Amino acid sequence: MLDAEAIMVALSQGRFPQKTLITPHQGEFDRSFSEVSGSKKERAYKVAKSHNIIVILKGAQTVIASPDGRMSVNVHASPYLASAGTGDVLAGLVAGLIAQAMPPFEACCAAVWMHGDAAIHFGPGMIAGDIPDLIPFILGHLLELRNGNSTDRVDCQS
Repeated sequence: MLDAEAIMVALSQGRFPQKTLITPHQGEFDRSFSEVSGSKKERAYKVAKSHNIIVILKGAQTVIASPDGRMSVNVHASPYLASAGTGDVLAGLVAGLIAQAMPPFEACCAAVWMHGDAAIHFGPGMIAGDIPDLIPFILGHLLELRNGNSTDRVDCQS
C-alpha cells in the first residue's frame, strides 16, 4: 500500500511495485493522476488498469477498482471518516485481511465496508484510533447475521 508521497515517487519512476494498492482521497488522486479524465469510477478504473494496481478512491462514495475490471462502490460510510489517520487504519484493515489469505480485491471491499460501519456506529467525536476497537463488534455482528441470531434479521417466510 502506498501513501500519497510514495504514489508520486512511483509515478515519477514510471512503475508501481507488483501487487500494489493505493488508498487516496479525491484530492490526492486528482494531484497524482491529473491527466486522467472521466467520472470517478472511470478514472479509478483507468488508473487501476494502466498501472496494474487496485485503487481505493475514498470519499462519500468509495470506489474500489481492480485492473481486471471488477469494481465496487461503497456508500456505507460516515463523514466522520474525514479525519487524520482514518485512511491509515483502512490500509491496516486491508493488510490484515490479505494476511489472512483473503484475495486482495475482496479484502479491499470488506475493509472499506467495515471501516464505514465503524464510523457509523461510533458517530461524532470519532478519531482514527477508535476504529480498530470496533472491528471485533462488527465482525461479531456479521457472524450473528450469518447465523440468523441477530435482531436485524428479517424473516420473509409466511
